[in-house]
Amino acid sequence: MLVHDTTATGRSQAEVDQIRQSLQSRYDELSAEYEQAVLQSQVLRLVEIGDTAGDDQADSGTKTAERDTAQSLLRSILDRRAQFEHALTRLEEGTYGFCEGCSAPIPVERLEIFPSATSCVTCKQNRERRAA
Repeated sequence: MLVHDTTATGRSQAEVDQIRQSLQSRYDELSAEYEQAVLQSQVLRLVEIGDTAGDDQADSGTKTAERDTAQSLLRSILDRRAQFEHALTRLEEGTYGFCEGCSAPIPVERLEIFPSATSCVTCKQNRERRAA
């Protein structure tokens, strides 16, 4: 469980260690997932390069769609990994668990569900409304 002490400005070393371990574990999982996706993408490209004889437009379109999906997956994993890297940096700076928008504490429940959250629900909703 990610612990957020709203009565004080800091956390105990045990809490910080627990949070760091959780964030680092997820970062490591995403790094491994990224490496696996890169390997799969390379295999896909090798198959694509070596197997073009007799391709019609449908084959070409399918290969393009597969390549786009693989690239989208890689970008998504990198984005999520960057979020956890940012969370680790914020933890070291002592700003983890506080909204980047209003500096209010982010509820523990939100951090448990989305450990790399950088904003409280209110600021996130306001940002989404402005973007729509």
